Amino acid sequence: MKYLGIDYGSKRVGIAISDESGKLAFPKKVLENNRNLVSQVAEIASEEKIVEIIIGESNDLDGRANDIMTDIIRFKDALEPLAGITVHFEPEFFSTAQAERIQGKSKNIDASAAAIILQSHLDRKHHGAI
Repeated sequence: MKYLGIDYGSKRVGIAISDESGKLAFPKKVLENNRNLVSQVAEIASEEKIVEIIIGESNDLDGRANDIMTDIIRFKDALEPLAGITVHFEPEFFSTAQAERIQGKSKNIDASAAAIILQSHLDRKHHGAI
């Protein structure tokens, strides 16, 4: 069972995919956030035989939704019926900063952030927290 993780940004969107066992997340690619985004992600999900999509939930330090969260919800609402797959939110804080700390600045930093978000979800799932 493979999972897809998303780090949604206003300009770029990081994509990560799990292994077949659904235990490890790996960066896949970075997509431009444009009018083709929903269909591109749905296509990746279909090609990879994804069973569940996880999107980073963007909140401020007080737990309130950030400004971009409105766009993330809109994206989720468009993606879910097109992909035909359940889309869940995973709380995330500073995933891009974490990825940068691990690997340094890179053009694939958003995909690495998506892998951090996805790995967090997978870890909770396999440790009975979900």
